[in-house]
Amino acid sequence: MTRNQRYQFIIDYFQEHAPEAETELFYDNPYQLLVAVILSAQCTDKRVNLTTPSIFARYPNVQSMSKADFDELFPLIKSISYPNNKTKHLIGMADKVVQEFAGEIPMTVDELVKLPGVGRKTANVITSVIDQQPNMAVDTHVFRVSKRIGLVPQTASTPLAVEKVLIKNFPESLIHKAHHWLILHGRYTCLARTPKCPECGIQKVCRFYQRKIAE
Repeated sequence: MTRNQRYQFIIDYFQEHAPEAETELFYDNPYQLLVAVILSAQCTDKRVNLTTPSIFARYPNVQSMSKADFDELFPLIKSISYPNNKTKHLIGMADKVVQEFAGEIPMTVDELVKLPGVGRKTANVITSVIDQQPNMAVDTHVFRVSKRIGLVPQTASTPLAVEKVLIKNFPESLIHKAHHWLILHGRYTCLARTPKCPECGIQKVCRFYQRKIAE
């Protein structure tokens, strides 16, 4: 099977079985999504979704967050991983948005990565989810699943290397959605330690599964 054939199978499968795939983080606007994504680093979306309502009730917009006091914000996110750093990041992010972007969340990767707590993965999430830009956020799920299936070579050893291969091979109009396909597949089916191969619908094209049954 060629790489193009494998990609086409994956596209056809997920367009049929997950046509409305989207982020599982709860948000109403770009500010809320940015806060949620910053908090989600090394933390589950479920935990973030339990935490953000109280944050947004106290700090409903970027202006109010920019004026937040560390000791008042910290208790609201102390159940999240790395709460000390993330508290600092949220306040710093908001202050920079107010001071340098007139209170509007920027919508380019280059601008977003200038904000405290925002790396390339986070910037790709924001721009692809909010603006449907053809950007591919590579988290641990995307990294693992894309290599297991055979969408990217094993030699792609960094998130950026994986990102470049995926962007090159998925149609531009589907990149923002393919990001969610791979994340959700990794979250619920292609688990890190015990992948649910018997119930997986893409066994036919999965290199990991084909090697497994050949053993």
